[in-house]
Amino acid sequence: MTKAPTVEDVARAAGVSRQTVSNVLNSPDIVRGPTRERVQRAIAELGYRPHAAARRLRTRRSSTIGVRLDPYAGGISGVVLDRFVHALTERASERGMRILLYAARTPAEEIERIGDLVDGGEIDAVVLTGTSHEDTRTTWLHERGVPFVSFGRPWRSDGDGAGEHSWADVDGAAGTRAATRHLLDQAGPKIAFLGWPEGSGTGDDRARGWSEAMADAGSAGPRWHTEESVGLARELTGAALAADPAVDAVVCVSDSLAIGAHLAATALGRPDLPVVGFDNTPAAEALGISSVEQLPEQVAAGVLDLLMGPTGGVVLRSDQRDSAEEAAYVLVEPRLVVRGGLTA
Repeated sequence: MTKAPTVEDVARAAGVSRQTVSNVLNSPDIVRGPTRERVQRAIAELGYRPHAAARRLRTRRSSTIGVRLDPYAGGISGVVLDRFVHALTERASERGMRILLYAARTPAEEIERIGDLVDGGEIDAVVLTGTSHEDTRTTWLHERGVPFVSFGRPWRSDGDGAGEHSWADVDGAAGTRAATRHLLDQAGPKIAFLGWPEGSGTGDDRARGWSEAMADAGSAGPRWHTEESVGLARELTGAALAADPAVDAVVCVSDSLAIGAHLAATALGRPDLPVVGFDNTPAAEALGISSVEQLPEQVAAGVLDLLMGPTGGVVLRSDQRDSAEEAAYVLVEPRLVVRGGLTA
């Protein structure tokens, strides 16, 4: 059996002392950039993995990141968060970190749960999901000095999603913009948008992409609203298409609404009406519905880069991250997946 590489092996390969290797692993911010990169290359080439238990005792860190396990809400779009958590767990493990899932039904309950985990030394940082306008969790985390990054922008009541804390997100407007432009080219000038009621940061951002693409093309189309429900989407779209059969295609804020729109069009004798969803779920794939792929694996990688640095093995303190790059963010551009009668 091949002997596992040691700290001494890494130090020898990088041409540095054992203490420098330890600093790179546990306090990378105090090591000069070129030296840190040389050590990190040696770690990668040798396949060195620090002993987790010894590391936790030495650094007084848990090497653990907390993430809320969202309650089951029905529908078909939860697969995106499942993929995100799975990718986050895999990538964290590659950096010698673990993911701890906790349950909470409300923001207040989540704050209490995070407080217990932090006070008990069970987590070093938090990844927030389900961001919303005036999010009370971020204020509490800032006040406690707990390192955190959110999957989702810090939506504010003024509609601006930038600048309050570090975050990683999918560029929803870019996704619906690409979908709308594709439909304008393939289907015709009258593209409808089926979205959620106004006031949702994510939903309004996706609606903006459609609106901008339509304006750029000098076209106009109706904007329909409904809650996240296949049945409600089918009912609303059926009535809207019956009243306005000139609609050439529909861009939807989610795959759930896209499925409802597709079923409505089929019931009206228009099964080939182009419909594009958002999330690229297995259900959309099974029905042959085009959709925007969020690429949550890239979001997970971005979250860890923001928490730990591009190649770091420990969570950076809030003051370290803020001083290096104030309110940094990662915005992932999604990918349009074309199916059915549309051509790529």
